[in-house]
Amino acid sequence: MIWRLEHMTEKGVEGTVLGTLVMPYCSGLPNLVFVFVLASKGGDGKEVMTNCLVNNVTNMTFLIGLPAIFWGMRILPARKGKQKKKRDQNHRINRLSLLLTLTAVLFFTGAVWALAGDGKLDSGDGLVLVGLFLFWQCFHVFDVLKNNVRQNKSFHWILLLDLILLAIGAYGIYVSVDWLVDWISHIQSGFISAKHLGWLSGWLMVLPNGLLALYYGWRKRSEVVYTSQVGDGHICIPLCVGIFAMHRTITVPGFFQTGMLILVSATLAHFFFVATLGQLPRFMGWVLTGVYGVFLYKGLSG
Repeated sequence: MIWRLEHMTEKGVEGTVLGTLVMPYCSGLPNLVFVFVLASKGGDGKEVMTNCLVNNVTNMTFLIGLPAIFWGMRILPARKGKQKKKRDQNHRINRLSLLLTLTAVLFFTGAVWALAGDGKLDSGDGLVLVGLFLFWQCFHVFDVLKNNVRQNKSFHWILLLDLILLAIGAYGIYVSVDWLVDWISHIQSGFISAKHLGWLSGWLMVLPNGLLALYYGWRKRSEVVYTSQVGDGHICIPLCVGIFAMHRTITVPGFFQTGMLILVSATLAHFFFVATLGQLPRFMGWVLTGVYGVFLYKGLSG
């Protein structure tokens, strides 16, 4: 995955585009496959919601907080002498794109929170959520096409190879997740059991995103870290939740309100610091990691 993403970067794909349109589908693919497998096996929608909440809260707290602690998360780099005007402009555009993506998180999370006010999401709710996601993706696709026309760029043919490799990987993920769900579903006692399928699958499927966050954090590509985590969250909420709700009604788990509150609060904190300081301070990395600990305690003890 990193190999192909690095190739796209070399071909001139901007960091925010990479994080918003490409990486989410790479890292969020296991969650989509999990939804398909669980729906085909008549699984409980509560496990899908748990999987998506674990994924999104982990992304917005722990996986952004950890790189901030180690390397810092600076979107607007400190000026050193006379910084090139074009480079400075690119960083500012990245910040605006990131703020827009964070705003989308608030709308998506708020929509799921409002629609699940009665404790469940039905097919009509699912259709609304999938429609919101598709509109968001269309907006970004046309924005990229518009920028390509403005800069006289075009998509490289090698992107077709990337899609083929992704399709091969998708089949491998399908086989693996199908086996995982069958294996866990037959275990009825202990922590690694059917009781915690949503939690276990959520942690497992967030691992690729965690590796990407650490890799690009080490590379000082903070905008890619941010947009990849936020974009991966869009795949789960609203897309995965919406797709399953269209197939079967989802009953929300007991820690749903806590998860929603943490997601909204963390997103507002990210928006504030990126908008005012152009970075996420290191101390906020520790705060977000602590909040993730609270989420684990509330969710697993309930």
